[in-house]
Amino acid sequence: MHKGRTPYTRNAPRQTKVARALLNRIKQLLVLNWRQKSTARSQLRLAIEDVLDAGLPRVYDKPLFEQQCFVLFEHVYECYPEQNAGIYAGVL
Repeated sequence: MHKGRTPYTRNAPRQTKVARALLNRIKQLLVLNWRQKSTARSQLRLAIEDVLDAGLPRVYDKPLFEQQCFVLFEHVYECYPEQNAGIYAGVL
């Protein structure tokens, strides 16, 4: 291993690719008043789990993976209040 490189920095390009894929997927799922619709919230949770599970290396055990997915969902819930609005609206 190169000096100063960890499994996390070694996978940085992969993580960036997964983050972009996830953001694209999130933007597709957010509909008008998505926070009030249980189906939309459920679809978002599943999309987060699916994209992260398929794209990232297996460094988390199941409970930690689920916790991180929940934290990410909460972040999107707080920072992306409506379709095409929020802190990531202009990204990509």
